[in-house]
Amino acid sequence: MTRPSEQSLQQELDELAAGGLYRPMRIIESPQGTEVVIKGRRLINLSSNNYLGLNTHPRLVQAMVDATNRFGAGSGAVRTIAGTLSIHEELERRLAEFKHTEAALTLQSGYATNLGILSCVLVEGDVVISDEFNHASIIDGIRLTKADRLVYRHGDLDSLEEALEKAAKYRRKLVVTDGVFSMDGDIAPLPGIVERAEAHTAMVMVDDAHASGVLGENGRGSVSHFGLDGRVEIQVGTLSKAMGVLGGYSAGSATVREFLVAKARPFLFSTSHPPGVAAACIAAIDVLLDEPQRIARLWDNTRYFKGQLQEMGFNTGVSETPITPVIAGDPDRANALSDDLLAGGIFAQPIVFPMVKREQSRVRTIVTSEHTRAQLDATLEVFQGAGKKLGLIG
Repeated sequence: MTRPSEQSLQQELDELAAGGLYRPMRIIESPQGTEVVIKGRRLINLSSNNYLGLNTHPRLVQAMVDATNRFGAGSGAVRTIAGTLSIHEELERRLAEFKHTEAALTLQSGYATNLGILSCVLVEGDVVISDEFNHASIIDGIRLTKADRLVYRHGDLDSLEEALEKAAKYRRKLVVTDGVFSMDGDIAPLPGIVERAEAHTAMVMVDDAHASGVLGENGRGSVSHFGLDGRVEIQVGTLSKAMGVLGGYSAGSATVREFLVAKARPFLFSTSHPPGVAAACIAAIDVLLDEPQRIARLWDNTRYFKGQLQEMGFNTGVSETPITPVIAGDPDRANALSDDLLAGGIFAQPIVFPMVKREQSRVRTIVTSEHTRAQLDATLEVFQGAGKKLGLIG
């Protein structure tokens, strides 16, 4: 029942639903895998960030159980008071080693990591230079700083150069970009970004949420992919996508780590990870090192699925990675495509404004290393029927 004081909220919610911009959450009744159960139906899942299927990997599950039995269900405090356990320090040591950096620091999520870094590294008299398509967590982190901000055209190095020239007067300059852009699946032109930043003595921050476990040696990310180890000051990653668990982290110098420990508010005012989570993340690093065939399968499936969609005539935009958008146009069409797929046994969620421009509404698909060719072929068959019905393909 809506209270009188909540009527304006309900009205706005109704307007969002009428415009195709609100859909209720789908409740999953099974483990997150290549198939999920929703309302008792088993569906092929193309909406998960679980790129490598690690969330149900036996090594991760056992590590979580063992650490929970040893340390308990929770850590009991924030890191700077009494919430730093030996397993947290071990995870950060392993992350730094994995990312080929001097140090690392874990936070509660990738979102919290971006907010924490941007809100404390930049102050009045500094400037942040941001790609126009950066993730919402980067945009929100920028909103929390008193630094000036410049936005360059998406992936446009000439536009970045212009921004860097305008930024010459500032004390601290930070260029920030996604490594892989989460809605379109394209890869940032990182070598050119780093070269231009170095020429203007600017720091570089790369959010590798969708590159971790996907690009680079053993899934080390876009910095590794381009051979730029040691030339990017701040690497942000998540532990909740390809790593299969929960959390975010910053990897870089010991100076950056200690600066965040001293000043990053999401770190200072949030209870640390449950020990079982930290242990499972350590196990995920071990799996990335020991089972590189998972990443090879991910890319095999990506090339096949993307190629088949394009051959049918679907618009997959500029995607270069396992994130493959099927662009439908307006929100109603994207919602209709998702609904038709669901009717055909495929769980693939629509992405609409404000996550993308209204006219770029889409169904975003993500294949994983664990999808079978039979599952992909069944999905493609349903896509073809739905695409023809909605006039998205001939």
